[in-house]
Amino acid sequence: MLFELSIYSAFCSTIKFTINGIDAATGDFGEQYDRDSENAYDYACGNMQFTRIAATKEVLEGYCITEDEYSKICDELEEGLSFGGCGWCV
Repeated sequence: MLFELSIYSAFCSTIKFTINGIDAATGDFGEQYDRDSENAYDYACGNMQFTRIAATKEVLEGYCITEDEYSKICDELEEGLSFGGCGWCV
């Protein structure tokens, strides 16, 4: 598997995310949102987290990956896109 992932240091998104030469979407692997927006300043995050979702046949076939590779990608996304509170956008 050819896998490239670069994450912005101050933003909650990817700079580059490709799998086997295909531009990838984080939404194919999980969901990311502020888990504690009620306790954050306006335009800030209280607890930004990325949580994996179950692999689908369409995603595995679309990126030509195995379930083990899918899991490794999710590990990287969870680590890089989950960072707790942030006020960068304030």
